[in-house]
Amino acid sequence: MLYFVSERFANALWAGRPENGEEIFLKKAATIVCVLMAALTVLLTGCGEKEKITGLAQLEGKVFAVPTGTAADQLVMTKFPKAKFQYYNSVLDACLAVKSGKADVAAYDKPILKNIAAKNSGLGLLPEMITTDNYGFAVHPDKKELKIAMDEVIAELKKDGTYDAMLKRWLPDKGAPAGMPSIALAGKKGTLRFGTSAVTEPFSFVDASQKIVGFDIELAMYIARKLDMQLEIVNMDFAGMIPALKAGKVDMIGACITITDERARSVLFSQPYYTGGIAALVRQ
Repeated sequence: MLYFVSERFANALWAGRPENGEEIFLKKAATIVCVLMAALTVLLTGCGEKEKITGLAQLEGKVFAVPTGTAADQLVMTKFPKAKFQYYNSVLDACLAVKSGKADVAAYDKPILKNIAAKNSGLGLLPEMITTDNYGFAVHPDKKELKIAMDEVIAELKKDGTYDAMLKRWLPDKGAPAGMPSIALAGKKGTLRFGTSAVTEPFSFVDASQKIVGFDIELAMYIARKLDMQLEIVNMDFAGMIPALKAGKVDMIGACITITDERARSVLFSQPYYTGGIAALVRQ
């Protein structure tokens, strides 16, 4: 392309050159070639690099990768009505689509995205949130004493520094979450049945040894210890947790559950133990 254009310019100049105008011709030809080379360099650079996203203000009209079957797209639309969407089977697939350049940004719960970014170089979260939500444990409305116990444990963990240690263990800036700490449970007063959905790493997930672990599991164990009870973990689909709680199949539920007014009409929530929400993951 460059050769073809340059040759045409050169022929035109040569055809109209003065009898002794070789020097003038060469100067003009050199100038034209330099200009063409500079323009081609700018063109190729612009085509090869996408705009670097550093803030939410750049996200309107961008392509969002989201997990199918979630409300992430609806939440994004409340802030970015012109957003375009690609749907993936998992949060990880959505994030990898961003890394490969298929999408501009992935949108999902902040701690989930932070966990993925920590284990995949070249990805990072924007400092601003698309939406902000509080997470909590829930019990049956009739079990107010259990709700009080949950609130007391959350307050105690935050006061003595255990909560901060949990955040560092389960949500590191780099690498995978650390292992589950050893928490002794005497269990003299029965068993506390804890319903969870072990697909919300790092809050509740199955580790390499096929044990269900995570931030929420550790918190549930501290609650069971305060009540002098054993802990039975009941794994289920996320959508089935509140129905199971209302039916009395479990005593307490937790798996990165957002506290909402609609849910609060049917269950009794603990005090918020984590502030998260929908975040934006982009290429760094």
